[in-house]
Amino acid sequence: MLLAAEFGSGQVLWSFVWFFLFFVWIMLLFTVLGDIFRSDDLSGISKAIWLLFVIFLPYLGIFVYLIARGDKMAKRRAEMIQDQDEATRAYIRSAAGSSSTADQLASLAELHSSGKLSDEEYASAKASVIGS
Repeated sequence: MLLAAEFGSGQVLWSFVWFFLFFVWIMLLFTVLGDIFRSDDLSGISKAIWLLFVIFLPYLGIFVYLIARGDKMAKRRAEMIQDQDEATRAYIRSAAGSSSTADQLASLAELHSSGKLSDEEYASAKASVIGS
């Protein structure tokens, strides 16, 4: 009970500040480690050296990495986000089955000419494609 009485609001504020700085440090550490592994322009030996530098001299290693390769980190991150967006859009297009009206009409004409669709089926399918 005595400890709780001595723990004032200023100490609580400093505890929050230190927790926040620790959280920022952990996020920075994971970001740098992820970037080291993601780098295509580093060889395996270079990655190992950077990892050893970051693990054994963490503050110095991360700050030097940010100074030396910070601009490339931003470019790699932007490229990764762009690639993920393109992959997501391609997946959505393929899952939705969105093909152009001309492609659908061409496939219907091919099915009709091969005899797989009767004249009535072809006419109704063509009307539904054009009407949609």
